[in-house]
Amino acid sequence: MPPLLSSPLSMYSIPVVWLMAMYPMNVKFALIEKTIGYNNLQPRSNTKRLLESANVPREVAERAERLEGAHLNGYEVLPLWVGAVIAGNQVGIDNKTLNITSAGFILLRLLFNYVYINQSTPTVSWIRSALFFSGVGFPMYLFVKAGNILRKSV
Repeated sequence: MPPLLSSPLSMYSIPVVWLMAMYPMNVKFALIEKTIGYNNLQPRSNTKRLLESANVPREVAERAERLEGAHLNGYEVLPLWVGAVIAGNQVGIDNKTLNITSAGFILLRLLFNYVYINQSTPTVSWIRSALFFSGVGFPMYLFVKAGNILRKSV
């Protein structure tokens, strides 16, 4: 087995997944700053202001809205991922399994963000949903595997 796969790397996936959740927010910030100016006093109102602005093309405002959605979705799935990685490490799931699962989850989250941010048709939105639910399978796999290890240990 390659040394990288047998190394305990899965905990590093947690900050990677967090950074991937922050990326859309940073892009949205730059987009808003460039178009209407970012209001840091009321940061949660910026997307609405952009959508309501007559001076901003609709597709630009909708992209900002999708960026916000990708950002929020990243934070919604983060606790599930953190719990799964910690549970897997705590019960002793082998590093190869944890690392491959971490890489798969990161890859699907990257694809999810890309599709979410760039989608423009209902068909592509269903692909985004499929990527989301496929991605959730990775932490669920780790939870079930961790549960099975615990069950066998008592």
